[in-house]
Amino acid sequence: MPVIRNLSRAVSQLLQNPACGCGVSIVPVRCIGISPRQVASDASFHSVSFSESDHPRVLITGGLGQLGVGLAKLLRKRFGKNNVILSDIRKPADHVFHSGPFIYSDILDYKNLREIVVNNRITWLFHYSALLSAVGEANVPLARAVNITGLHNVLDIAAEHNLRLFVPSTIGAFGPTSPRDPTPDLCIQRPRTIYGVSKVHAELMGEYYHYRYGLDFRCLRYPGIISADSQPGGGTTDYAVQIFHDAIKTGKFECNLKPDTRLPMMYIDDCLKATLEVMEAPAEALSMRTYNISAMSFTPEELAQEVQKHVPELQVTYNVDAVRQAIADSWPMNFDDSNARRDWGWKPDYDLPELVSTMFSFLGSDSRIAQAN
Repeated sequence: MPVIRNLSRAVSQLLQNPACGCGVSIVPVRCIGISPRQVASDASFHSVSFSESDHPRVLITGGLGQLGVGLAKLLRKRFGKNNVILSDIRKPADHVFHSGPFIYSDILDYKNLREIVVNNRITWLFHYSALLSAVGEANVPLARAVNITGLHNVLDIAAEHNLRLFVPSTIGAFGPTSPRDPTPDLCIQRPRTIYGVSKVHAELMGEYYHYRYGLDFRCLRYPGIISADSQPGGGTTDYAVQIFHDAIKTGKFECNLKPDTRLPMMYIDDCLKATLEVMEAPAEALSMRTYNISAMSFTPEELAQEVQKHVPELQVTYNVDAVRQAIADSWPMNFDDSNARRDWGWKPDYDLPELVSTMFSFLGSDSRIAQAN
């Protein structure tokens, strides 16, 4: 069983001795916890009825990101509202707070996280806390702390308390030397961002904990995820969301990738469905711990042509961003997800035409779309 560590004490010791023999400087990370009395109060608030006790007790870390709120909604519908606890270090919106149990959880505070797992009798943990690629490159020490130290805390707690643990990976876990078309589950991975490096680390550590300690670790490599209820944030695949907003608002879209840049993509409902399916799959059905999943692959040009079926007058121009293009050129063009389809029956519901129609229906129609239809 892994050695249980007092992270706050360890961080304090490291800060007092910045050299620490590891060849890197240590940047202070603020770990804000809550008292055992507060945790006990939360545990009482989150108590469940006997009729719900046969379902998993779920904790989602980093739950206020793109996927956490949607995943909580899906899991609460399946397992009961009070059996799924959403957590983050940020203040939730009112509608999120009132939709089901929410608790403060800092993954860098080992003791706090462990108390939450124990007091709420958690059995499944979805670990979504991470600094993504652009933010991570701007603050590598913080990304290293959150994405790697935070992961180690989660792995130790999950192994100690026999949790079923899900950690998402990413298209960014591959690099320019990986086979791109298609990219298999097992191949060379040499990413060039701290986010990608930390995800490869998570895949390997999860697999190691599975074989060394028997941890039920499960992981999916997500392609680019497209969602109508999240705003594009400037990421490499965010053009595939931005085009819908611009088509509705202005009828003009400027793409920062080349028109023939092919990347694997997925609608968010398929992503959440795959996540639940792999967690519910019998352990004996899984031949590996980390799987590719895919739904479609398209280029900006192909997406624009499909969008123009709904907004014929949409004007598309290209102003290539060299940094984003270099990242895209190092990523897979197509995911080989044949193992997921064979082992646990993965099959997406959304292809490109269905994706485009669904995005417009959620974002709302205007006169151009109504006229086109």
